[in-house]
Amino acid sequence: MKNYLNTISLLFLSLMLTTNLVSQTADKSDWKDGYPEGCTTITIGKDASFDGSVMTSHTDDSHRTRSWIDIVPAKHHTKGEMVSMYKRVKNDSLAMPAYGHQKVGEIPQVSNTNGYINTAYPSLNDKQLGIGESTFGGREELQSDAGIIDCQRLCLLMLERESTARGAIKTAGKLLKKYGWNDYGEVLTIADKNEVWHLEIVGPGKGKVGAVWVAQRVPDGHISVNANASTIKEINLKDKDHFMASENVYDVAKENGWWDPEKEEFRFCYAYAPKSRNSPASRRREWRVFDLLAPSYGFDANDKDFPFSVKPDTLVTLEKLMSVFRDYYEGTPYDMTKTLTVTDKEGKTVISPLASPHMPYDANKLHRINGGWGPLGERTIARWYTMYATIIQLRNWLPDEIGGVEWLAMDNVATSIYVPIYGCVSDLPVQYKTPGRVNGYTLESAWWIFNRLGTLASQRWGEMRHDVTAVWEPMELKFIEEQKKIDDQALKLYKENKKDAIEFLNKYSNKQGTKVMDEAIKLGDFLWTKYDEKF
Repeated sequence: MKNYLNTISLLFLSLMLTTNLVSQTADKSDWKDGYPEGCTTITIGKDASFDGSVMTSHTDDSHRTRSWIDIVPAKHHTKGEMVSMYKRVKNDSLAMPAYGHQKVGEIPQVSNTNGYINTAYPSLNDKQLGIGESTFGGREELQSDAGIIDCQRLCLLMLERESTARGAIKTAGKLLKKYGWNDYGEVLTIADKNEVWHLEIVGPGKGKVGAVWVAQRVPDGHISVNANASTIKEINLKDKDHFMASENVYDVAKENGWWDPEKEEFRFCYAYAPKSRNSPASRRREWRVFDLLAPSYGFDANDKDFPFSVKPDTLVTLEKLMSVFRDYYEGTPYDMTKTLTVTDKEGKTVISPLASPHMPYDANKLHRINGGWGPLGERTIARWYTMYATIIQLRNWLPDEIGGVEWLAMDNVATSIYVPIYGCVSDLPVQYKTPGRVNGYTLESAWWIFNRLGTLASQRWGEMRHDVTAVWEPMELKFIEEQKKIDDQALKLYKENKKDAIEFLNKYSNKQGTKVMDEAIKLGDFLWTKYDEKF
C-alpha cells in the first residue's frame, strides 16, 4: 500500500508541475540530433515462428519514460464515465528526468474493458492482443495540438476495447478521426493470435483534428522491423487483407505537394516521413535484424530502403529473437569497441576488457568513437537506456488466458533476462510496481535492480559480460523449455476451473519475476567483489 500511495502522490506532483505547459506541442526531449532514438520493434508472422506463435515486441528505449509496471483488471463501467487523455511533457523537477502528463481532454468510456499489462506503452491484454511501439517523427508541420490522443493513450484504448489487430486498427481510425492525434509520427505493431500489422500514424496538420494513417499486414511467413523510421512504402487499398488506411491518406500528401500522382507512385514513408528514411540510426538496425534473421538476402548495411518484410532463413525461435535484442554489432564493421585495443601478455592486439558498446555519449566522445551516428557512435539494438523490453507471444491453439505471454526484461536487454508474464495475471511483484526514476536509486525498484547490474557490467564489459551470461543463459533457457509443461498444467486446470488456472499462472509468473530480481542483486554484488579495483 505504501508503494501505491507513493506512486499516486508522485504522479499527482508530476501533473501539477506541468499545468502551465498546456500549449506546448508534443514532446521531443527524448530525441537526439533531431531524430527519435528510442524503441525497436520486431514482428513475426505465425508461419515464420518456431511454433506457430504470432509475435510482436518492443524495447522502450528512453531517458524519461516511467519504469514501473502494473496490471489493470477488466472492468465494468457505468454510463457517462469518461477516459482522460494526456500528452507527455518533460518534467525535470524530480530526482531524474521524467515525463509529466498534461490532461488535454476526455472521451466517453465503453461499458466493459479488457484487463491489460500496463507498461509505459500498454502492451498485452487478456484477449491475446499485443502491441509494440516505435517513434519515427514525420513532418513537423503535421503535428497538431488540436487533437487529444497520443501514442500511449491509443495503446491503452485499443487494448481496453479490442481483441483483434484488425479491430484495434479500425477502432483507432474512428477515434483518431473524431478526437484527433496529438503526437509525432508513430508506428504501433499490433498482433493477435492469428496475424500482425504495422500501423503508422502522423498528424493531420497544424490546428486540425484527425490523423493520417496506414496499416500493413506482415505476411504470415515473414518478419518485419521498425526502428524509428517509417517503413510502409507502396500501398494497395484494394488488397483489404494486407492494407488499411485513413480516407485522407492520399489527399493530404497531394494537397501539400509531397506527392505528385502524375510523376511518381505513392509511398507513405516518403510522403509523410522522408527524414526518417535518412537516419543511419534506424537503417542500421533494420539491416541488422534482417542480417541476423534472414542473412541469405545479403542486404548492405548502408542501404537506404529495405523491404517492408522478408521471409526468415529459418523459423524464428524465442531464443533467437532474444539474442537479436541483445545485439550490438559485435564482429561487424560497426562494433564500437573494435578500435579500443590493448596488447595482451602474448603480445597480441586485443580489444580491451574495459571497452564497452554501452558507454554513455560522453564516453564515446572521450574515446573518439565515431559511427553511422557521428560522435554518438552507432545506434545498436541493445541499449543502456532501455526502461523495459517485451516479446509478446500469441497462440491461437490455447485459451486466451494461457495463450498470451509477455516475455519481459528490465533495463538493458544485453545484461537482463526475459521472464514469462502470462496475459491473465492479476498482479506483479511489488518491485515492478515501484517507481524508479522519479524517486532516484532504490533496490525496491525492479528497473533499478537491473540498471545497477547493467551499469556495473558495462564498466569491464569484456570480462563481466561472461559472468552475467553464465547466470542468465541457463535460467532463461529453462523458462523457455518449461513453457509447454506450464501451459499443459494450466490447461488441465482451465478445463476444470478457469480461476484456478489463472491463479496458477499468476503465482508462476510472480515467482519467476521475484527469482530473477533476487539473482540480479546477487550478481551485482558478485561483480562488485570480483572486480574490485579493476573498473
